[in-house]
Amino acid sequence: MSDPQWGRKGGSGGGGNSGGGNGGGSGGPPDLDELWRNFNQKLSAMFGRKNGSGQSGGPQPPSARQMSGGAIMLGGLVLLAWLASGFFIVDPQYRGVVLQFGKYRSTATEGLNWRVPYPIQTHELVNVSQVRNVEVGFSESAAVKRRNTKESLVLTDDENIIDIQFVVQYEIRDPLEFLFNNKNAEDAVKQVAETAIREIIGKSKMDVVLSEGRGKVAADTQKLMQDILDRYKSGIGVRRVNLQAAQAPEEVKAAFDDAVKAGQDRERLKNEGEAYANDVLPKARGAASRLLEEATGYRQTVVANAEGEASRFRQVLTEYERAPGVTRERIYLETVQQIMANSTKVMIDTRQNNNMLYLPLDRLMQMTGAVPNPNSTDGTFAFPKSPADVPSPAVVEPPTVRSREIPRNREREVR
Repeated sequence: MSDPQWGRKGGSGGGGNSGGGNGGGSGGPPDLDELWRNFNQKLSAMFGRKNGSGQSGGPQPPSARQMSGGAIMLGGLVLLAWLASGFFIVDPQYRGVVLQFGKYRSTATEGLNWRVPYPIQTHELVNVSQVRNVEVGFSESAAVKRRNTKESLVLTDDENIIDIQFVVQYEIRDPLEFLFNNKNAEDAVKQVAETAIREIIGKSKMDVVLSEGRGKVAADTQKLMQDILDRYKSGIGVRRVNLQAAQAPEEVKAAFDDAVKAGQDRERLKNEGEAYANDVLPKARGAASRLLEEATGYRQTVVANAEGEASRFRQVLTEYERAPGVTRERIYLETVQQIMANSTKVMIDTRQNNNMLYLPLDRLMQMTGAVPNPNSTDGTFAFPKSPADVPSPAVVEPPTVRSREIPRNREREVR
């Protein structure tokens, strides 16, 4: 049609266009218009035929062979398209449930799968890896949190009311049970969560729920929810229960906050007391152990000394029984020697006119230049080697009345 000579080429005899379909018979590329015209001719020849002269005329009815061939080809194309509609792709986070006339047939895993096309079989894709959330006691939309008192107010075991808000995280464990046993999965999880939290808190004290028992309440609620959902065969698994808020109602919230602070102060003071006790008790135990060891050592020393003195006394007693006079005199001399070893004054009884003779040994030693020998126990004296070693004279104390009376008392006792 784009060639101005196209009409003349086709009408001049038809020999040039009948075999090659090149548009001009000169070996050039085929004309697209001529190809489309040839396709239309073949399609019309399949369902009808033209007159013998080759000129266009009224279409004649197709033969039975032509109609059967066209119908088979058309049916084959439709069948292929219908069978191809049975292919479907399952993503890794999904599972495919194949249904045959609405009844479960099989479960398709990730990848390319095929089923008998509709209406014999259908498939449902279920996301088994997505974690879904259900809010109980409040609703949050567009960063606005709204409280739902119908869900949040719960009665405790000690007949108090608390305001609790929490979030339940759940996932799909069994796609078959999830599809066939749930009409509204989110609503079912929410109702089960309310039932479980009311049962758990109804068995707990208010102070426990508001303070140290929140973790236990969440764990018990999760366990009870899972048991209920398993009995329902819902195919849902509870991942976690997060308590957002657990507090007293607004009317008494200030008083309960003060009670909570008092409990925290009590725990703080208790910890401080335990720390002080841990610091003091070891020191006290160490001091007590040291005193016990010292007392034990002192006891052993005293017992050993007493045993030694007793043994010495028994030995002296044995000697005294053998020779009383000699032993008595020896004991007397040893005692006097011990007493006089550190004394610088000597009292002598004349035994004639009852007068005492006082010997100032310290004054005599100063005058004679002799000094007591500190290394001697028998009262000997050491004389200085040079005048520089002579000590300076000391003031001699006059004898007191008491010093005079003591020898007289001893003389009376001897008489």
